[in-house]
Amino acid sequence: MTAQIETHEFQAEARQLLQLMVHSIYSNKDIFLRELISNASDALDKLRLESFRDKSIEGIDIDDLHIDLEADRAARTLTVRDNGIGMSRDEVVGLIGTIAKSGTGELIEKLRAARKAEGGDGATGELIGQFGVGFYSAFMVADTVTLVTRRAGRSEATRWSSDGTGTYTVETVTGEDIPVGTSVTLHLKPEDPDDQLHDYTSEPVLREIVRRYSDFVTWPIRLRTEKIEDGTTTHEWETINSRKALWARPKDEVSEEEYREFYKHISHDWLDPLRTVSVRAEGTFEYQALLFLPSRAPMDLYYRDAKRGVQLYVKRVFIMDNCEALVPDYLRFVKGVVDAQDLSLNVSREILQQDRHIQLMRRRLVKKVLGAVKEMMTDDRGRYDTFWSEFGRVVKEGLVEDPDNRKAILDISSFASTHSADELTTLRDYVERAKDDQDHIYYLTGASRSIVENSPHMEAFRANGLEVLILTDPIDEFWVEQVGEYEGKTFQSIAKGQVDLKTSEGDEPGSEKVDESSFDGVREWLAETLSDHVKEVRLSHRLTTSPACLVGDTFDIPPALAKMYQQAGQEVPMAKRILELNPDHALVTGLRDAHKAGADTAALAETAEVVYGMALLAEGSELPDPQRFTTLLANRLAGSL
Repeated sequence: MTAQIETHEFQAEARQLLQLMVHSIYSNKDIFLRELISNASDALDKLRLESFRDKSIEGIDIDDLHIDLEADRAARTLTVRDNGIGMSRDEVVGLIGTIAKSGTGELIEKLRAARKAEGGDGATGELIGQFGVGFYSAFMVADTVTLVTRRAGRSEATRWSSDGTGTYTVETVTGEDIPVGTSVTLHLKPEDPDDQLHDYTSEPVLREIVRRYSDFVTWPIRLRTEKIEDGTTTHEWETINSRKALWARPKDEVSEEEYREFYKHISHDWLDPLRTVSVRAEGTFEYQALLFLPSRAPMDLYYRDAKRGVQLYVKRVFIMDNCEALVPDYLRFVKGVVDAQDLSLNVSREILQQDRHIQLMRRRLVKKVLGAVKEMMTDDRGRYDTFWSEFGRVVKEGLVEDPDNRKAILDISSFASTHSADELTTLRDYVERAKDDQDHIYYLTGASRSIVENSPHMEAFRANGLEVLILTDPIDEFWVEQVGEYEGKTFQSIAKGQVDLKTSEGDEPGSEKVDESSFDGVREWLAETLSDHVKEVRLSHRLTTSPACLVGDTFDIPPALAKMYQQAGQEVPMAKRILELNPDHALVTGLRDAHKAGADTAALAETAEVVYGMALLAEGSELPDPQRFTTLLANRLAGSL
């Protein structure tokens, strides 16, 4: 028995809103099925909860809750049906009919403003993901949508129908043949690949959409399949979602093999992960996460446009891939899923609003990942070494990007040092080995370990048995300038500032006491002769075998760092550095004696340029004029024969 059909006309602004939603909000038309399945899943959740509260509800089987997909290729219809809580007539009007109510002008303006601010095409505003909005995504693929629903505990049902243009109809339907729950029937538009309209009566298409967006929904998603055997056509229901949300299961109920297979499924990697990180947060804001640390770095790890981030689910419904908001850029290699019970999403559920829940999750996930790496350092050094060799350079970016977790990142970092030619060292081990009166963590940056180890800056430190960190990654030039100290010891570049190291006898490095005043004349002359290249010439306390080296003032930007800034388009002037001379070296004493004796000034000036060029080459820097340097060197060598 059917009551009188009521026909309502959309108001002008409501029609505008509907057209805007159908044509602009969703970037992928396949999402309509995700939205309808999500609504059905919510209805099943509500019925299950209601059954606990009200034992008097009749006509439901709490052990047989499911979502059905039924396609009719001949009629070109697709029906999404659930046996969940259902809706009353008032709820249909209130939830689905919200969009048809008057007073939607403000909503339209929000959408338009958001689209304009975000570029217009496919952009969305900060709007709620309510039932009515998701339901209307069906009009992207359907000419007409019909909904029939019956609320649990009610005898009458409600039918709602619309073509999404001018009008919609609502009617009350009575009869015991209408089951509790909701069915949504879509009269599909013609297939149009150019407009990304697929054949939504096709079993493979439906299976793929469910696999991508709704595979982990708690309830069975059943597809009505057709089989023909011996000329006889039969139909049966097949569950097409796995329902295996590993992150929602207790760890002791999941095998390592299941974790490994799940990782390979979401990462498309054929290697096993190094570490599995499980996160569960309960309370006012609940979410679960299952994260993985890969065994190798992907090829696109350093590509600017590479996809990164974890998968985001809400109540096991896939929302978005590569959610960058949940992991910082320096953890971009982390794979996994995050499943929240409730999030503030935009109207299409495709772009997250910036709210405190996202930030809370991000902070928790970062701490869990860094904690897992620290555990590997202690429990499984081999896996940690693999991790650090693959991702250490990226993790160190966090020392610049994430000051809040800087200490935690320093704790899990390893560095090459002069302590061992083969093994890396942690900062904690460095501090434990440091001399009692040592206030600094000494380091030197360079293009390679060989260049750093052979740098003249190392000589006095090697002679005094002082350990020096060997930093060769480009990011090292940045973070050491920003990280002040570790465990009370400040980071100190051995290529900057004054160094006053004492030997075990208390003297400066060198064979005997030097009369420094005897070098005053040649120092002043060299400073004037090389004024285009250096700002000062002084005697060195850091050299034992090399004739000279170049050092920067304490607060100068290192040349390598300044060059990086310049390559990035930033105007950073190259600061002149200080030329330090080894007063025990024969070349330096010979230069002093020749200058004092009034030797050929032009020839001495050439020798001064050679000394400067040798200092550049010794530290691995480029010569300003290689051709001139080789000519000067050839002339000096020829003159000595």
